[in-house]
Amino acid sequence: EAFEIVVRHARNYTNTMFRNHYQNMGSRALKFVGELFTDISLYILGSDINVNDMVNEFFDSLFPLVYSHLMNPGFPDPSGEMIECLRAARRDLRVFGNYPKIMMTQVSKSLQATRAFLQALNLGIEVINTTDHLKFSKECGRALLRMWYCSHCQGLLMAKPCAGYCSVVMQGCLASVVEIDNYWREYIWSLEGLTKGMYGIYDMEHVLLSLFLLIRDSVMYVQKNGGKLSATVSSLNISMYWFLQPSFSMIFKHMLKVTHILKSFPECRSKILISGAACDKYRNNQVGHWLHNLSSNDTLCWNGQEIVER
Repeated sequence: EAFEIVVRHARNYTNTMFRNHYQNMGSRALKFVGELFTDISLYILGSDINVNDMVNEFFDSLFPLVYSHLMNPGFPDPSGEMIECLRAARRDLRVFGNYPKIMMTQVSKSLQATRAFLQALNLGIEVINTTDHLKFSKECGRALLRMWYCSHCQGLLMAKPCAGYCSVVMQGCLASVVEIDNYWREYIWSLEGLTKGMYGIYDMEHVLLSLFLLIRDSVMYVQKNGGKLSATVSSLNISMYWFLQPSFSMIFKHMLKVTHILKSFPECRSKILISGAACDKYRNNQVGHWLHNLSSNDTLCWNGQEIVER
């Protein structure tokens, strides 16, 4: 759910950028933005989608809009054939510069790390759910009964089990699952290592919440090179004239507001997600100690047969 929230905010930031700064094509761009982030969500959940393909599809769809609304404002809506020509020209002419490639690299690395992290968490959940349904032996039940209540039969209601006694009983009850302890520890260590590596281009939150800036810069790159691009496209008999937007002052003014919102968004602390699981690797060793400290009497304890000094 935390990752889905990040994806939703990233989509909203990108939509806001198009609405505020490219109003003449913003509403049409929202469709392609939605498709891009839907693919991102599906990829995180394990869908067999190629990241490079989703990024290429986004820029392929975006270029006809940029061409007809920014480079050539007032240009009639291109026909289906012309749209296909523009989509093909986008890659051949590299109209967005290196920005699509940069976006592919950052999105691919961050999503791969995120998907591996979620798959690892799901594996841990399956293991925990399995151990939750373990059935303990009758001997374990009798040992627990003696540990907790035999002292009551002697009127010693406040006596607590001795620490060593607790440990022996719990080790006996958990003997059937003790073999997974080493594997569980290795799993936790691997999960911690993966989490520590999720920063920079491997940090999905940082990458996705900054994605609208990359997309904005890619559109500005097209505008900056509008004359050259229009001439090149014209040589392919696609364009009639070119247009270069004269000023970006209003764009920067509005983008400062969006950037301020981005900075104020609380960082997603995905590393906290494993803290509960990490505690489990000590659970078996600590059960006896926990039971040992339940009573308020700190000087005497029950060893299974009688009250003794601690």
